Amino acid sequence: MQKIIFTATAFSGFIAVGLGAFGAHALRSLVSADAIAIWEKGIQYQFYHTLALLFCCLYLRTQHVTIVRNAAICFILGIVCFSGSLYLLASRELSGIPTFIIGPVTPLGGIFFMCGWALLLFHFLQTTTVSEKNQS
Repeated sequence: MQKIIFTATAFSGFIAVGLGAFGAHALRSLVSADAIAIWEKGIQYQFYHTLALLFCCLYLRTQHVTIVRNAAICFILGIVCFSGSLYLLASRELSGIPTFIIGPVTPLGGIFFMCGWALLLFHFLQTTTVSEKNQS
């Protein structure tokens, strides 16, 4: 599972750079300014959560913690659902995909992001509490 998470992290960073460049150069002349803003929001959140994934990868290299692995999975699902749906929404002028098909996926991705952060929060609160008790 770690190899999948590590690979997904590198792939997400690679794709985010490529899609960012595509949006800045090729897509800008094909869609509206509003669509570009949506595209850029997808890139922004993909980068944020790729960095969160990178943190999870580094942590998982030394600590095999299920809750951190599950947080990483939530971040991956969030990137696919949240950023992926924003890319589709931004390019709907070209693809013709109806908004009602894509729209509900965006908040689902946001929920995955929030779950990932909540899992990390829970883990680190739990870990800190245990460490503090051992130091006393």
